[in-house]
Amino acid sequence: MEYDKSSRKKNTYPLFSDYIRLQVHSLRHFKTDQFLMYLAGVAIFSLGAKLFIVSQLGTDPLDVLIISIDQLVKLGMGACSALVSLFFLTWWMLWNRKYPPISPFITTTLTGLLIDLWSFLGLGEYLTVRMSEYAMLAVGLVLCAYASALIIMSGIGIRIMDLVVLTMVAKWRWSFTKAKMIIEIGIFSTGWLLGGPFGVGTIAFLLVIGPLIQPFMNINARRFSLKNYGLASVTSAYP
Repeated sequence: MEYDKSSRKKNTYPLFSDYIRLQVHSLRHFKTDQFLMYLAGVAIFSLGAKLFIVSQLGTDPLDVLIISIDQLVKLGMGACSALVSLFFLTWWMLWNRKYPPISPFITTTLTGLLIDLWSFLGLGEYLTVRMSEYAMLAVGLVLCAYASALIIMSGIGIRIMDLVVLTMVAKWRWSFTKAKMIIEIGIFSTGWLLGGPFGVGTIAFLLVIGPLIQPFMNINARRFSLKNYGLASVTSAYP
């Protein structure tokens, strides 16, 4: 279908069908080891998040919001994760005036669906009688940090909120840490006001996960010879 130059200048968004086709086509450029790191990272992160939830000592800010919404609408973690993803993707799209990458939506939704799967399989009941709440919290921290390292190294996924954080950094010249903390606090505050869980686990997630990611990436590269593809797919979203 032909478009004249003036209409192209007025319309920032391409046809949605073209956007989906480009996103699907981009998947062909990822290598097998990238997909394996990504899928392993999402699966391990969902296990860590489940341990956080079962420990009842608090969970990460994003899950505080997702759990609070699930308590209100009773749709399950997968569906509520998708709703939160769509909110942040819409925010990013309106702010940047172009369609966002779909990998954050897939990452957040897939993580929520896997948490639902662990619940269906009775993982929470199994762990409760075998581990103390603080042991579950400690294992959950390690799993989430290691999973984050795998996801980052895969070059495929990124946490949904970090898309907005990157835009704040690019447009307002804020530091990543400042933008990240503001978004995290906003997400947590909203979830907490809606009735989401809060505890020592929430604070531990904010203080422990970040510092552990880089050492885990180093271990993966040196001990397991995993290639670090970085965040190429994310940075490509910013011209």
